[in-house]
Amino acid sequence: MNAKRPVCAAPALETPAPAASQTYSYSNLQHGESDSTALAEEVALAIAYNGISQAVMLVTPTDLEDFIVGFSLGSGIIEDAADIYDLQLSGSGSAQYAQVTIANRAFWNLKQQRRQMAGTSGCGLCGVEAVEQALPDLKVLPGAPLPPAEWLDGLRQRIGAFQPLGQYSGAVHAAVFMNAQGELLLGREDIGRHNALDKLIGGLIRQKIPMAGGLAIVTSRCSLELIQKVLRAGIQTLVSLSSPTGLAVQWARRHNLNLIHLPQKNAPRVYSPALENQA
Repeated sequence: MNAKRPVCAAPALETPAPAASQTYSYSNLQHGESDSTALAEEVALAIAYNGISQAVMLVTPTDLEDFIVGFSLGSGIIEDAADIYDLQLSGSGSAQYAQVTIANRAFWNLKQQRRQMAGTSGCGLCGVEAVEQALPDLKVLPGAPLPPAEWLDGLRQRIGAFQPLGQYSGAVHAAVFMNAQGELLLGREDIGRHNALDKLIGGLIRQKIPMAGGLAIVTSRCSLELIQKVLRAGIQTLVSLSSPTGLAVQWARRHNLNLIHLPQKNAPRVYSPALENQA
């Protein structure tokens, strides 16, 4: 496939970087000198569905509507964004609240799961009570062609335009979407790697951006819960800047998900689909 190197679309920055950061003073341990620096903020977001508390997540306080839509889909609480009837945010400071009204079918399924989650920014399967919930039956993707290698040229540097908070204060992960023409369209950031991906998926859905033929890019390590989120969203290619786990590779191959690792100094590594002679 003779593809030209893609260009970057202008990043959508609804929230300026300083809105999710604050300046804090510090002193030098060795010399005692004082200075200040910007640090990323985090808040506790309590999510309730149809009046029933479901999760408390530590998140970066930006794009919270996107996060809730992506979290609801990526966690299997809803099967389609149309299952969300209403979404109301409230609270202030470090305590935020989301009241989400979902379809009766989705709410019934949620109650059947008997999950009471207490999430943090560092884990993705908190509150799961059974192995079957951690390893659910998910639909196998129809399969899609691998992206041209040219689309990944200089990708680490190009996605910097979609990481304003990360460049301003550090300490956050990013998830970015590239469309079927190889253009970088949308990025989201969060202290939690799975939160960033939830925000990206929610943003794509809310902005009605077609996912067909596109790929998601994550700056963090690629473990199982990220695979499950893109499978539920129907994204058929996932590019990770950090190595995947073995279980992530197994699930990607089993579900026809293209999984590519982009090392810092080496050529992209395609882990899924597997070569015919590969175990």
